[in-house]
Amino acid sequence: MAHASERPRSGLRDRSLVLRSVAVLAALTLALVGCGTLMPGGGQAVDRSTAGPGVAGDTVKVVFIGVDLDAVKDQTGFVTADAGDPEEQMEALEDWVNANGGLGDGRQLDAVFSLYDAQTDSPESEEALCNQVTQEEQAFAVVLTGQFQSNARPCYAERQTLMLDATLVANDQQLFDELSPYLWAPSFPEYDAFTASFVDTLEASGYFEGRERVGIVAGDTPVNRRAVEKRAVPRLEALGVQAEVAWVDQTNIGTIYTGEEQGAITFASAGIDRVMFLGGSRLASIFATIAGSKGLDATYAISSFDNPSFFVNNPETVPADTMDGMVGVGFHPPQDVFDDRLTFPRKGAEQECVDIYADAGIEFESREAARVALPYCDAARLLKLGAENVEGELNAATWSEAVEEHGEDFETAAGFGAALGGAGARAAAGAYRVMRFDADCRCFVYEGDDVEFTQ
Repeated sequence: MAHASERPRSGLRDRSLVLRSVAVLAALTLALVGCGTLMPGGGQAVDRSTAGPGVAGDTVKVVFIGVDLDAVKDQTGFVTADAGDPEEQMEALEDWVNANGGLGDGRQLDAVFSLYDAQTDSPESEEALCNQVTQEEQAFAVVLTGQFQSNARPCYAERQTLMLDATLVANDQQLFDELSPYLWAPSFPEYDAFTASFVDTLEASGYFEGRERVGIVAGDTPVNRRAVEKRAVPRLEALGVQAEVAWVDQTNIGTIYTGEEQGAITFASAGIDRVMFLGGSRLASIFATIAGSKGLDATYAISSFDNPSFFVNNPETVPADTMDGMVGVGFHPPQDVFDDRLTFPRKGAEQECVDIYADAGIEFESREAARVALPYCDAARLLKLGAENVEGELNAATWSEAVEEHGEDFETAAGFGAALGGAGARAAAGAYRVMRFDADCRCFVYEGDDVEFTQ
């Protein structure tokens, strides 16, 4: 894929290019969308004695959401590995599930693919998608890829639809509890533990050394507000570091640009030269493109939530020294590191998923090319694990109880560790690795072994 014909050399000066950056980042992170006006806690109690929606006879209907990544790549010229055909990947998983015992008690997976156009991103579009999944398809479960707005997940919970969330999005324990038993994250970590580990890792790396203040660019959502105000800021204060928070309204492109621009101006005026990001992969990449033009020269702390692969794949979209000194937390290898830095595929769950796709004739030129396929596979594997251990009717409550009892057997293919098993455990990624930008290879690398997320 060719680069865009015009690139800024010292920060983004053209607002239209900012808008294009926002659009591509939304797509590369599997889309920015919302869902109606429902709020957390609106779900109804599950009738354990009856089958859930989408469970009919010997089939269980599950909708896999995909986004049109190629359309945005074609529009912007930004480079990213070809993620393949998500519908074909879904069909391979459907065949594998059904050829290996199905979903328990003779039930077969009926997988349905729904493509969401990331370029039409709006709360109204996401509400239409939710209606399609829950009312037209009447699905038992939905595999989410790209729902970032804070009112998205309550929409599905209100309709008693199980969510297998394959989106790099902030889901904290309070949200999992509020939407229980519907919300699960088969590939990624719980956000409270991530936030605490992020700050601790930066402290251990010397990132705050000699600094009394740090800037935080934060998505303004209920979950992220809790993470910043109850986790990050108190932890920083205990280290003697004060936080200047730039809250970014992620409702639309205009509000994102305005919030990030004001944050860069504020940090520059305050002499802040350390900036960390909490709340989503759009924020870091867009902020980096505008910071220089606002007089800010800072070293950034990032994580897998911030899409590190964007920086290394598209070095001409931001100033050349933007990545120098970057440090943080990596838990999603497909968007963190190159294959020569971490063997692909790794033994265990990742190898299992690659083999499932290989049996269907699907191969990946790199781990980054499997960044959609691996979370899809995690969702299918977790769905199968729960369903085949259900006693009685299959619904969200009985499935949830089965995963709580047997979840310790589940290892995520898209990340590190195994954190399921036991009441309240809803996010599967249980570990991370310290991640740094290496100036020699101009790429991100992992340091050390797996580290368990801590509260």
